[in-house]
Amino acid sequence: MTATNVSPSSGKETDVIIVGAGPAGLSLARALAPSGLSITVVEKQDSATLAEPPFDGREIALTHYSKELMQQLDMWDKVPANEIYPLRDAKVINGYSNYQLHFEQPTMARGKPANTLGFLISNHHIRRAAYEAVTPYKNINLIGGHSIIDVRNEDSNHIEATLDNRQTISARLLIAADSRFSNTRRQLGISAQIHDFGRTVIVFRMRHTLSNQHTALECFHYGRTLALLPLEENMTNCVVTINNERAGEILNMSPAQLAADITKQLKGKLGDMHLVSTVHHYPLVGVHANAFYAHRSALIGDVAVGMHPVTAHGFNLGLSGVGILSKLIIEAVQKGKDIGGQTLLAQYQRQHMPHTRMLYHGTNAMVSLFTNDSHPARLMRSLVLRISNNLPPVKKLISKQLTG
Repeated sequence: MTATNVSPSSGKETDVIIVGAGPAGLSLARALAPSGLSITVVEKQDSATLAEPPFDGREIALTHYSKELMQQLDMWDKVPANEIYPLRDAKVINGYSNYQLHFEQPTMARGKPANTLGFLISNHHIRRAAYEAVTPYKNINLIGGHSIIDVRNEDSNHIEATLDNRQTISARLLIAADSRFSNTRRQLGISAQIHDFGRTVIVFRMRHTLSNQHTALECFHYGRTLALLPLEENMTNCVVTINNERAGEILNMSPAQLAADITKQLKGKLGDMHLVSTVHHYPLVGVHANAFYAHRSALIGDVAVGMHPVTAHGFNLGLSGVGILSKLIIEAVQKGKDIGGQTLLAQYQRQHMPHTRMLYHGTNAMVSLFTNDSHPARLMRSLVLRISNNLPPVKKLISKQLTG
């Protein structure tokens, strides 16, 4: 890969423009690299930040299928082995009840023996691994420190992007991978369903004296939600979601107050706790694009679908989209067909959108129910957990989604 500090010019040509060098964008660049296509990645962050991304508090739950894709893209082995944490099983708790919906440790996943539901890896490690995976390829050109300010797709054979320094780049295909709040998506004329939950996600790591048993815990308490993602046996990533107007209650706590608050929420299940990381917070907004492609352009990652984190499908869906789209593009290259043609892009949407749409709306409906604290909703929440726990076909379907 070459890194470029661009200067104003009349423009240049490439086969594929990828807008955004996050995990989804770089994964697609890596997937397409062996095809020989010239790929230009435009990213507003500089190369130094991409090479050494800072810790941002987010732990990414990965399915077995995502692990396979990351292995194929030379990303998995670039994550330190001691930073890949097994997720053995998961439990869901409603309100103040001790009743638990329990997804047990599997024996099989994707037709192979398995002893985990999935894996947990910090977001900054995934970002670094994706960057390192593309660096050997000379046909990938990274333009760091710049952003796309305009996109024109009027030409039948090309699409043109203008950078913030007025340089123009022409390509046969443009891929938007620049976050769920994508400006590129809007420039392409693709509308999206945006669901602002009115809540804030607050993430941080805690060490504790009792073992977490490598078990994820989703606590739908009244007034807030607390998710526990097991890392080391005595270290857990805590994810608090709370109404925006109350976020300051958490963010203004001292480390000791925060540890005491989480210990109280858990009724001491993990023993004594203390904060061992910085605290980060993010707005909770879900997004689903109404189309996954336009003329000579397509959407991947959070630009296509940005999920509520409760079902841990975000980057898994992003990788799935990368797998589908890259396969179609590589097949087109091998057959001498148009990599930006409408037939190919429509096929990508047909293969990817039905699954994402079902998960997006299903997740939002579940979140709406389990964050509704009215008396009828509390009763329904309890009923849903018991039905899910005691109907094997339902539980098996959910477990299958968790493992990928």
